[in-house]
Amino acid sequence: MLVTGSSSGIGEAVARRCAALGATVVVNSSSSVEASEAIAAELGGDSSYIRADISDREQARGLIDQVIERYGRLDVLVNNAGWTTRIDHGDLDGLTDEIFERTFDVNVYGTWWLTKAAIPHLRQVEDGNVVTITSVAGLRPIGSSMAYSMAKAALNQMTRLLAKSYGPLRFNAVAPGLVATPWTSDWDDQHQAMAARNPIPRSATPDDCAEAVLALIRNRYASGEIFVVDGGTTQLM
Repeated sequence: MLVTGSSSGIGEAVARRCAALGATVVVNSSSSVEASEAIAAELGGDSSYIRADISDREQARGLIDQVIERYGRLDVLVNNAGWTTRIDHGDLDGLTDEIFERTFDVNVYGTWWLTKAAIPHLRQVEDGNVVTITSVAGLRPIGSSMAYSMAKAALNQMTRLLAKSYGPLRFNAVAPGLVATPWTSDWDDQHQAMAARNPIPRSATPDDCAEAVLALIRNRYASGEIFVVDGGTTQLM
């Protein structure tokens, strides 16, 4: 299986949980090479690391080519790689063209290119499936920026469309609320607000999200699902 953006956070948790269950995992990142190589080594077995920036079309396609060249097959793709930065939704000037384009390049275009390249290979195995990490920001008008919310909404819809059109391959998504990762380590105000108002009074952890990914991989009759993992956040909206 291939887990993109797996040098830390949700991707790392997914990689570690799946490897512990016996999966051969390809760890991926666009940077953080030393950390990624160390994770792949710790996973053991035939797991390995491949560096690629999925926001570059050729690198995205090349990543799938390298996985097939190295292992001869691909059973599961976990689309976790993403990018965001905090921009207040009322700050149109702050949401520059550069930020908007980068948000879509990584989150939408990169995920699309990678998934499209993977589909022919996933068709060659018994239960080829894709799990994409999206966000509750794709379901409600919230999120770190308007661009991020729009990008995650696109991924949720992409998941449903692929599930409808490309069975028996399975396509599902995990949509977390705020997750405590290295990326959000300085978002103290957001984590405190989550703890104060959420029905489950804390932010999500990477392991919460990894559990959801495993559930969707294991359930061979689940397709087109958006598995919300937010501690009840969306019930308040």
